[in-house]
Amino acid sequence: MAVRTPVIDTFRPALHGACRLYFGLRLVGTEHIPAEGPLIITPNHQTFADPPLVSIPVRTRVYYMAWDRLFDIRGLSWLIRRLRAFPVDIEARDPRATREAMRILETGAALMIFPEAERSVDGRIGRFKPGAFRLAASIGAPVLPVTIAGGWESWPPGRLLPRPGRITITYHPPLRPDPALPPRDAARALAERTRAVIEGALPAPPPTPRSDQARRSSTR
Repeated sequence: MAVRTPVIDTFRPALHGACRLYFGLRLVGTEHIPAEGPLIITPNHQTFADPPLVSIPVRTRVYYMAWDRLFDIRGLSWLIRRLRAFPVDIEARDPRATREAMRILETGAALMIFPEAERSVDGRIGRFKPGAFRLAASIGAPVLPVTIAGGWESWPPGRLLPRPGRITITYHPPLRPDPALPPRDAARALAERTRAVIEGALPAPPPTPRSDQARRSSTR
């Protein structure tokens, strides 16, 4: 059942329209988004704008697990808390964030976690942290893999403001942890499957420059 969120519902059409004009935003596979939770949404991470962009077609209540250092920034902390974000220490195990995530999922809401924990530095997918998949395995919640393509080209790290571009967000069929496996093994397998699905929808990475190849060869 869709949850009414008056403020978000008011601005959702305007945000979608603006992003279509500026980024050429395309939302693909939205029919795969479950109508109700619990649900863990796991996109790859390319820009600061990823959370609101991915949330545009999601009609259930969405919460966000966010880097704890963002909550040290006055003003930004106030804003993201009101957008239903809560902090997590990405450098170590964080039992408090885990308990909050469990509480959210038990209410039947959706939780967005970026498995890479930080934005890509080169447009490629980084190493996945296991937290989102351990949560899924512990309560049997489905994971919604989401591929963001083109975001890094529009707003790479170090650039103050995004440039116009072509961003495509693809929502894949949900994946569930294997109940026949022990929780740790189920989480690991789910992470591998999720990463493969997300990476499979990305365009092929650019070839490594010859100078970089030569440098790497010389250090072997």
